[in-house]
Amino acid sequence: MFRKASLALAATLVMAGMALADPIEGNWKTQSGETASISGGGSFSITLKTGKHAGKTIGSLKAAGDGKYAGSITDPATDKTYSGKASISGSTMKMSGCVLGGLICKSQTWHKL
Repeated sequence: MFRKASLALAATLVMAGMALADPIEGNWKTQSGETASISGGGSFSITLKTGKHAGKTIGSLKAAGDGKYAGSITDPATDKTYSGKASISGSTMKMSGCVLGGLICKSQTWHKL
């Protein structure tokens, strides 16, 4: 009896944790085909999992509300860091890195795996 109750409690806690996960958390397919992992709470870290720069942290974002995030994004090929932002719509995320106060930006579209 105790074992069944423990398993039910554990399953409930796992489901509650999944319900509390932020939409940005998880694995994403980048525009160039690599997989990036986004994790954290409050401040989200972006780490490449596959490709030439696997294991490299390429960004940090904080929630700004309504599926939008702001922070910094690093180009893994050049190690240059830019002002970054992301917005999520369903299973698609638009990532942007900008310079000169947002005057010049480059964007990519990522898809949730």
